[in-house]
Amino acid sequence: MFLWLLKAVVAGVVVATAAWLSEKKPGLAGFVVALPLASLLALAFSWFEHRDSQTSILFARSILIAVPVSYLFFAPFFFTGRTGWGFWSSYAAGFVLLILGFFIHRWVSGWLIGSGSA
Repeated sequence: MFLWLLKAVVAGVVVATAAWLSEKKPGLAGFVVALPLASLLALAFSWFEHRDSQTSILFARSILIAVPVSYLFFAPFFFTGRTGWGFWSSYAAGFVLLILGFFIHRWVSGWLIGSGSA
């Protein structure tokens, strides 16, 4: 239970810091959020918790596939000038695209890393 709480606190501090920074310096906050902080933390926590190198490697490969697919969420924000959508419309469209991205990720990861259940 302690390890779970530690992971939650560390992740929460990272997200809260980025959100706080977004008001003061949005460019820097975007860069910090774009860093693979969650991946770095999750991979390390996973390895320390399970001590299984092969599972951690498959986890890292899944992340590598998921990163470009996750960019689908941001696509609607680039087209707000053409669509006339506001923030929440773009957010909703991005969320729908992210769901599509999940199925793309499952297909690609099953094909490339053979896990099928990534």
